[in-house]
Amino acid sequence: MEIGIIGAGNIGGTLARLFSEAGHKVMIANSRGPDSLRDLADRLGVQAVDRREAARARDLVVLALRPTVIAGLGADLFSETPADTIIVDTGNYYPEARDGRIAGIDEGLPESVWVAKTIGRPVLKAFNSIGAPSLATGSRPKGSKDRIALAVSGDDIAAKEKLMGLLDQIGFDSVDAGPLSQSWRQQPGTLGYCHDYETARLRAALAAANPDHVAHCRAEGDAFAIQLIAMHTGAGRV
Repeated sequence: MEIGIIGAGNIGGTLARLFSEAGHKVMIANSRGPDSLRDLADRLGVQAVDRREAARARDLVVLALRPTVIAGLGADLFSETPADTIIVDTGNYYPEARDGRIAGIDEGLPESVWVAKTIGRPVLKAFNSIGAPSLATGSRPKGSKDRIALAVSGDDIAAKEKLMGLLDQIGFDSVDAGPLSQSWRQQPGTLGYCHDYETARLRAALAAANPDHVAHCRAEGDAFAIQLIAMHTGAGRV
C-alpha cells in the first residue's frame, strides 16, 4: 500500500514505523516541510514529503493532527487525492487542555464527523483511543490473548475492512464501532478509551457507552489531558 501520514508526532511517527515495518510505502509530512523530517524519516525507513504529496497517497492518508490544525489545512489539500483513498482521523478534541472551543463539536457533532465536514471528504476514525506508548509497544502476533483491539468507525464498510486488515498486519485486533455518527463511543473519557482492551472487552465497552454522557466523558478526558500536560511526560494522546 501507499500511505501518507500528515503529522509527525508520537502517533504519526509510530504509525509510520509500523506501516513501514509491515512492508508498505510510507510518506510522512508536517507543517514545517520535509527538510525538518529528514532524520526522522531516515530512522523510520520512510519518505519525508510535503503535506500535499502525502495527501495524494494512493491507498491511505492518516491525519495525526489536532482538530485546530485540521481546521487550517485548507479546502484544497485533498483536491488531488484519489477518490478511493481511505482517510483516517486519529485526533481527539481537548477544549480546555489544548484546543480551545470548536463550535461544531461543542454543538454536538462527533469529533470525526466535524473533521469530515471540515476537509470535505469521508473519513474513518481509528487510532484515537490508544495511548502512544501502547501503540508503540503493544503489537502482538495474531491470536495472542493480550492482543489490543482498536475501534474503527466509519460509513464505508469496504474501507473499514481494508483498514482492519492493515491493523492486523501491524499487530492489533479491531472492532467495527459502527458508522461515523457513532464514533462518540470511542472519544476521550468513554469506557473504551485508552484501556488497551482485547476484542470482547472493547466491544462491550463501546456498546455500553451512553449518548447522554458525551459531555461528561469529554470533561473527564480533558482533565486527563491536563494532567498529562502538567506532568510533561509526552505520554498518552495529547
